[in-house]
This record gives sequence, structure tokens and C-alpha cells, in this order.
Amino acid sequence: MDLQELEQVTRLDEWIAEGGVVVLSGAGLSTDSGIPDYRGPSGSARRGTPMTYQTFTSDPVARTRYWARSHLGWRTIGTARPNDGHAAVARWQRLGLLSGLITQNVDGLHQAAGARDVVELHGNLARIVCLDCGELTARTELERRLTEANPDFSAVAASINPDGDVELDDAELAGFTVVACRSCDGVLKPDVVYFGETVPADRVSSAFSLVEAARTLLVLGSSLTVMSGRRFVLRAVREGIRVAIVNRGVTRGEPYADLVVDAPLGVVLPNLATAPVRHGYRLEI
Repeated sequence: MDLQELEQVTRLDEWIAEGGVVVLSGAGLSTDSGIPDYRGPSGSARRGTPMTYQTFTSDPVARTRYWARSHLGWRTIGTARPNDGHAAVARWQRLGLLSGLITQNVDGLHQAAGARDVVELHGNLARIVCLDCGELTARTELERRLTEANPDFSAVAASINPDGDVELDDAELAGFTVVACRSCDGVLKPDVVYFGETVPADRVSSAFSLVEAARTLLVLGSSLTVMSGRRFVLRAVREGIRVAIVNRGVTRGEPYADLVVDAPLGVVLPNLATAPVRHGYRLEI
């Protein structure tokens, strides 16, 4: 790190050590766990068209394509483990420095690292919901059923997106069998928010309440390209709450931020708000 970057990180460390921090995390926080992001240096913009709620619910063929791709993607998402960035955020929470944790991610890695009371804006791929009866079940159960129903399915994903969907040639999807709800034979869907679907109002309200009560809104690993996350930055600015961003590459939140650190999250975050720093020792990265 150069001197300017070190000064920025030291300032951020002081802000976190003061407490009252609300974290808003995005896909860039999970890249060190093997899940690529959409737009940062570790990933690229999605090449395929994302599944929309309208298409999923109205087109059985498209739904079959989605489940085949998602079945492959879960092999990466389901086996991913928290990285040093997730561990750092969980540690801050245990130390009482966080007043809230909001994530745009659907991988559940914050909770796997020990964080609690996470506001999952876009849901969690580890849960499955029946669109007919509303029953929630574990993704592990569905994966077992899909494997049993498709014993000869041997497709290999070309790439994976943060939402668990993968790039896959349609020729490899032939004959894939989708399973239905065990309770009512209804349509199953990951308990996540698709494009064209609205984030539940209670989640948005909870997130806004956390931001409005914060001393610092800390954005981790999000380009803030879509309004789903950027709106919380705009609310913080409106309320006079300082905004800090740690992200690789440009974000759309930079014009509103009081502090921006363009550096690897896995390097920066574990060195923030450690006991020696809070007692006045020099931060070394």
C-alpha cells in the first residue's frame, strides 16, 4: 500500500473502532471464497440473460433450464467457505462494533462465519420455497432429489454467477427432470429475489432503519451499480451519515462516499479493528 492508501485504511479503522457501523456487503466480499462477482476485477459482467420471476413462473421449459444450471452451480455455492473478510465482519459484530449487517449476497457465508441477525436483501440459495403452498425446505434435500431424478446428468458448467446460475450449453440440458414440492406438488423456487421480483418490504424497511441509526455505513465489495444497494448509500447521505467503501474497482457510490479504499478486501478487512489498533498501536498491512 502507498502512503495515501494507508492513511485511508487507518482512518477507516478508527471509524470502525468507534462502533455504530452498519455493513452493506456485495458479491466482491465472496470472491475469495471462489464465487466470482459480476463486475469487479475477479469477475466479469454476466454473459447470459438472468432468470426473471415472470419467465420462471410462466415458462416450464425455461424453468427446467434454470434448475439444471442451478443444480450445477450449487456444487460451488454449497461448498464455498467463509473467507477472511467474512470472518473479520463476524469478529466486529462479536466485539459490539456493528449495529447492523445487510447483504446483497445469497450465499449465506456471513452466517457461516458466525454472523447473526443478517438482513438478506435478496434471500438465500440454501432455502427452497414452494410457490403454491409456501413451504420452506433445505436446499440440501432438493439437491438430493434432483440427483436421484437425474442419475445420468453429467454436464459441466463453463462459468458461474454469484446467484448460483451457470453458463451452460442448451444441448447439455436435454432430458433434465425437475422435481416438485413434496407436500403439494407445486412449483419450487430458490428463496431468492429474481430480476423483476420485488425485495420484500419488511427487509427493505429493516435495512433502512439500520442505516438511519448508524454512525457509519460501510459498503464492502459492491459496485453499487443497481439501486437495490445504492439506495442505502443515498439514504445515509440524506441523513448525514458518513459512508465508507472498500471495493476493487470503480463503484457508483464514490461520489457520495466520505472515504473509498480500492484494495483487496481479504487483505484490508482482517487488519481493521484489531485489539492492538484500538489500543493505539500502528496499523501495518
